[in-house]
Parts: sequence; C-alpha cells; structure tokens
Amino acid sequence: MNNPPSVNSYVDRVTAGPGGAMTDEAGVVTGDLIVATILRADGISVRVAVQHSGSETWYTLSGSPAPVPSGRLAAYHRDLLGRIRRGGGTRAT
Repeated sequence: MNNPPSVNSYVDRVTAGPGGAMTDEAGVVTGDLIVATILRADGISVRVAVQHSGSETWYTLSGSPAPVPSGRLAAYHRDLLGRIRRGGGTRAT
C-alpha cells in the first residue's frame, strides 16, 4: 500500500474580523488576507505568514513560529483561519 504524499503547507484566503491579525512587521492587518501555514523542518512547529490579497509583501503572524501537534497541521490551519475571521488581533499561538 502506498502512503499519500504529506502536506507541508496550506494557503487560503480569509477576511479578517474586527481587530484583524497581529503581525511582527506591520502591526494589525485587516481586510482580505492570504494566510500561509508552513510546517518547519523540525516537524513540530509552523511558520505563519499573511499578506493582503493582491499584495506581494508577506508579514509574519505574531507568535510564529508556533508549536503544532504531530499530524495536526490541517486542523491548526483551519482553526487559525477561524480565529482570523473573528479578529481581535489574532496571533499564531
């Protein structure tokens, strides 16, 4: 039996809720965002980057890198998108 290829990153669009998402470089970002969640080489932490839709500039989501339980990358990414939709200065942790 063949194992499916492992997924090491997820990228999605999301509209940030009131208070947006907190970044290290630009403070709070709001509006339509692209979120990239990338598993780091250690396999137990992720780097999270965000950018405004249509922009080329990526910002580090505050709290990144963040720990992620083994095999839970997809669940972490889905949860993060939900937190950004709610806003409140979302951080990676």
